[in-house]
Amino acid sequence: MAKVSVYNMEGKQVEEIELNDNIFGVEINEHLMHMSVVGQLANKRQGTQSAKTRSEVRGGGAKPWRQKGTGRARQGSIRAPHWTGGGVVFAPKPRDYSIKLNKKEKRAALKSALTAKVNDNKLIVVDELKLDEIKTKKMSEVLANLKVQKALVVLNDNDKNVVLSTRNIRGVKTALTNTINVYDILKYDTFVVTKDAVATIQEVYA
Repeated sequence: MAKVSVYNMEGKQVEEIELNDNIFGVEINEHLMHMSVVGQLANKRQGTQSAKTRSEVRGGGAKPWRQKGTGRARQGSIRAPHWTGGGVVFAPKPRDYSIKLNKKEKRAALKSALTAKVNDNKLIVVDELKLDEIKTKKMSEVLANLKVQKALVVLNDNDKNVVLSTRNIRGVKTALTNTINVYDILKYDTFVVTKDAVATIQEVYA
């Protein structure tokens, strides 16, 4: 098992804990991580866009002028795509963009992302994150002590003071152990996690 340092809110090392190799020391599967990110972004798409093709636009039933003898180009309908008010070529239609990964693939992708953070020394464990009040300045000081800027802060419990104090800090996002995902883990440079949250992650995903 790999060991990792645990820091307090002042940025001082207080102890070391062991990480479960089944979660934080797996063989990294880049393909599954890629699929997980693509799937998450695709699943956000509404897919409600729609436009009319030439067969759906109102009008244009009659030939605008006779085929020959006018000196103008032959036309069959005033609703052809090159006419103003005409239909759209290959018009977008409502569709489902969702990509599905099974449970095993999702877990493997998440474990790969967590292992990547450990390998890059971008996982920081904090003994606890507690604030007496909602104060962005105090949370900024904690992050400065830990020497992190763009970070995903993972909590075990929904601590209102910490969540609201972090909300206005640019490049920082909070998440709970049951809401972490591959996209967020990879998007933010540093994975800051409380000691309790590490225990929960290891309990759930082991």
